[in-house]
Amino acid sequence: MDFSGARHRMVLGQIRISRVTDPLVLNALATVPREVFAPQSLQGTAYRDEDLPIGRNRYLMEPMVLARLLQLAQIQPTDVVLDIGCATGYSAGVLAHIATTVVALESDSSLAETAVGILSEQGLENVAVVTAPLGGGYAEQAPYDVIVFEGAVDSIPRDIRDQLADGGRLVAMVQSGRFATATLVKRAGPVFSCRTEFEASTALLPGFEQTRRFVF
Repeated sequence: MDFSGARHRMVLGQIRISRVTDPLVLNALATVPREVFAPQSLQGTAYRDEDLPIGRNRYLMEPMVLARLLQLAQIQPTDVVLDIGCATGYSAGVLAHIATTVVALESDSSLAETAVGILSEQGLENVAVVTAPLGGGYAEQAPYDVIVFEGAVDSIPRDIRDQLADGGRLVAMVQSGRFATATLVKRAGPVFSCRTEFEASTALLPGFEQTRRFVF
């Protein structure tokens, strides 16, 4: 299969037509080979416009949803990013082409080991994969300029929100009924603001079911 061609068609036919114009996001998605982060039996479907099951009840987020979230976060080349639920590392690989440093958090030790191997093979040395529960984020390396959730969550835990740096942005798909809503949280000193964007059907990220909610 011509994976390079499939990746090019993904960017043109899924990403660009979804109003993604950020050149950093587009370049990263055009560069990172999504198929190598998928099980071998599913590599031929790696560029479909849908969440990709990778086993262990986990998924790689739909490319269009990932792209729109990353654009919403307005990631800069100098940013430090916390990637929550990196699974086999695809999202971390995309982020590594945009930001200066990526902390990729994964609770499943087998998936984390796979992510370490693939990211190393891809020569992405600015990603640190950490194996720890997802629900608390990773305060040891906080604060972060950007925090990204790689799956839908019932709510955004306050403890993770508080790991944002001043001026930081957090993006997540927050579950509501059948669909999840893209949510952007911004921090300005002690003040947090929130706005919602598009809706999508996104697989739930384990560890965030019925978590504590916060109110602005």
